[in-house]
Amino acid sequence: MRIAIYGSRRQQGAFDYVARFLDKLARRGDSIVMHRKLYRHLYEFIPASLAAVGTVVDGPDFEADMAVSLGGDGTFLRTAMWVAGKQIPVVGVNTGHLGYLAPLPIESLPDLPEMIAADFFRIERRNILEVLEPELPPETGRYALNEVAITKEESASMIQASVRIGDSPLAEYRADGLIVCTSTGSTAYNLSVGGPIVQPTLDVCVISPVAAHSLSMRPLVIDASVPVGIVPDSRARHVRIALDGRSTLLDVGTEVVVANAPFKVLLLQPSGHDFAETLRDKLHWGEA
Repeated sequence: MRIAIYGSRRQQGAFDYVARFLDKLARRGDSIVMHRKLYRHLYEFIPASLAAVGTVVDGPDFEADMAVSLGGDGTFLRTAMWVAGKQIPVVGVNTGHLGYLAPLPIESLPDLPEMIAADFFRIERRNILEVLEPELPPETGRYALNEVAITKEESASMIQASVRIGDSPLAEYRADGLIVCTSTGSTAYNLSVGGPIVQPTLDVCVISPVAAHSLSMRPLVIDASVPVGIVPDSRARHVRIALDGRSTLLDVGTEVVVANAPFKVLLLQPSGHDFAETLRDKLHWGEA
């Protein structure tokens, strides 16, 4: 098996589990690809175990059968972008706090090969958003697993955004910003601005204003197959566009077109785990 490993550089308390995992993969004869930033970090603590790593890369130029994300939800988002388009399953191993996208505890990492062999996981296909227009800098990218957000550049001014769904005009939003999110991203930025929680496997998007300046502007759930066009305006010269937190500035009046990407993220979830359990365990759903 060829395994790609990406991770945050906050692995304190996880080194022993990572070392045992790498040692087991070496004994099995598996091929290991590791992102260079993680490799450099781990080399300070478990250099002997890194002898099992056959390839160290910066970008997505590699082949693998699956990917492992070591960290929290933010790390999983970066891992998903690292393997975007490869259509390989990704398992999130939680060394963070919430772990909404990373369901496997770090203590289980050394047992991952046996768990895969025992069909412990199922694959969930999650939508990804793609910014079709305009062209964005490479460091920002054009894909987002959670959301594309357009927000004001200056704290004192709002934005006005003309929004269309497909070819049909929708509304003029006046707000501090506007979010277009996937079902997966409904529990991220969207949730914090009062948007709805959506079952993450549903093929929909949510448009949610940030601090809307009109009571008639409410979050809206739409068919994910229809692109969303947004033309932002503001008293400032620029607005900020962020894809899962990776941001850049745009000139006001620049049309942003957001659509479903032609591929999905293949998320490995424990077979017995379901959406309702995630709400209870991760978001403490229904607790007083």
